[in-house]
Amino acid sequence: MILSDTIRAIVPIDTTLLAKAQARLDRLTKPVGSLGRLEELAARVIAILGAEPSQLPQSMVLTFVADHGVTAEGISAYPSSVTAQMVWNFLKGGAAVNVLARHVGAQVRVVDIGVAEDLGRPEGLVVRKIGYGTKNMARGPAMTCEEAIKAVETGIKVALDAVKEGMTLLATGEMGIGNTTASAAIATVMTGQPLERMTGRGTGLDDAGLAKKRQVIHQALTVNRPDPHDPLDVLAKVGGFEIGGMAGMILAAAANRIPVVLDGFIAGAAALLAVAWQPRCRDYLIASHVSDERGHAPLLQHLGLAPLLDLRLRLGEGTGACLAINLVQAALKVYREMATFQEAGVDEALPPTR
Repeated sequence: MILSDTIRAIVPIDTTLLAKAQARLDRLTKPVGSLGRLEELAARVIAILGAEPSQLPQSMVLTFVADHGVTAEGISAYPSSVTAQMVWNFLKGGAAVNVLARHVGAQVRVVDIGVAEDLGRPEGLVVRKIGYGTKNMARGPAMTCEEAIKAVETGIKVALDAVKEGMTLLATGEMGIGNTTASAAIATVMTGQPLERMTGRGTGLDDAGLAKKRQVIHQALTVNRPDPHDPLDVLAKVGGFEIGGMAGMILAAAANRIPVVLDGFIAGAAALLAVAWQPRCRDYLIASHVSDERGHAPLLQHLGLAPLLDLRLRLGEGTGACLAINLVQAALKVYREMATFQEAGVDEALPPTR
C-alpha cells in the first residue's frame, strides 16, 4: 500500500548536520544567536534536506480544493458554490495565494480533489477527484474508509510529482467552503481539547452562526464517534478530501526529506493526522503563522510547533505559507552569503572576564 510504504520511509532528520549548520552560524559576523529564529530555521532546513543547498529551494504551494456536505447544515457565511468559483480565480492568478507566491517566486499547483462541480480539465488544474464533495458528517461519515485512503494517497502522489519536477520546498494550500468545520472536528478529536476552544468563526460567522457551527460539530462527533487513535477513522468520519490530500502530501515530503511549510488551521488539522500516522514527520514541518482562527494556536501547541508569524491571517489557500517561504529564503541566504569572522577579518568576542 502506498500509504504504509510512505510512512515506513520517513526517517529522523540528521541531527549531526543540524549541529554542524549551527556551528557555522555561530561563526558568522554577529553575536552568537543574535539572528534568533532565522538561525534556527536555516539549520533546521539544512538538516531536513540532508545537505547544504547550493541554491535556494525550488518552492511550490499545493492547493487542494474540495467541497463539504456539512454545508447543508448552514455552517458557513458563504455558499458552497464559492469553492468552484475560487478554482477559476486560482487558475487565472487572481487569488491572494497567487499574488504572494509570485512575490516569493513560488509556483502554485491547484488540485481538484473533490469539488462538487465538474470543472473539466482546464490548463493548470490537476484533476484527482475522489468524489463530488464529502457527505454530510452531521448525519453520518463524511466519506468511506476507501475514499479516505484514496485522498491521502492522492496527496502522496501529487507531492511525489512535485518532487520529481525538482521541488525542494513544499507548502500546503487549500480551499473548500465548510472546511474549518471539518478541521475543528478533527482538531477536537486529535488534541482532546474542548470543542468550544477548537471551533472559530471560519469565514466570518456571527455569534448565532458560531453557536450553530459548534452544535453541528457536536452532532457529528456524537453520530460518528471517531477514534482518536486511528487517524484514518477520524479522516473518514469527520474530515475532508483536501485535508486528506494535505496529510498525504506531508507524509510524502517527509519521506523524501523535503521541508513542508504549513499554512493555517486547515493545514494544521492535516498535520495532526500525518503526525499521528508517523510522529517523525513533525520534524519536517515549519509552522508559517498562527491564524486568527480560534483553534489554531492550541493546535500548534499540541504539535509542538512555534509559528514564525502572527499577522491575524485567516484566509487559507497557502497565503501564510508563502510569507514564510520568504523567511526560509532569507535564513538560507544568511547562512550561505554572510561572512565568518575569519573570512571578514573581524575580531571575535573577547573571552569572558572572571
